[in-house]
Amino acid sequence: MIFIVVKFTVRPEYQDSWLSLVDDFTQATRQEPGNLFFEWSTSVDNPREFVLVEGFADRKAGDEHVNSAHFKAGLETMAGAIESTPQIISSEIDAEGWAPMGELSPREA
Repeated sequence: MIFIVVKFTVRPEYQDSWLSLVDDFTQATRQEPGNLFFEWSTSVDNPREFVLVEGFADRKAGDEHVNSAHFKAGLETMAGAIESTPQIISSEIDAEGWAPMGELSPREA
C-alpha cells in the first residue's frame, strides 16, 4: 500500500472554506479504483492546518492518481489558497488498509 500524509497550511481567508474548496478533488479521488481512503482532518494545534491521510492499493494506483486530470485541477485550486508549501510523508508499506489496534478496545459500560 502507498501511505501518504500531507499537511496543508491555508491562508486565513480559506480556513472556513478549505474543505468545500477541495471537495471536487476529494470526491473524484475517492472514486479512483485504487484508492483505499482519502480523509481530511484539522490540526488541534493550528486551525489553519489541514491534514490529509491517503491510501492507495499499490504504486500503479498512486501513479494513476498523480497523473489524473482531477489531481492537476486540485493542485491548481489549492495553490491559490495555501500559505506555504505542504509537508508530505509518502511511503510504501506492507498493509492493505486499516487494522484493529491490538493495545486498546472498548471497556464494558
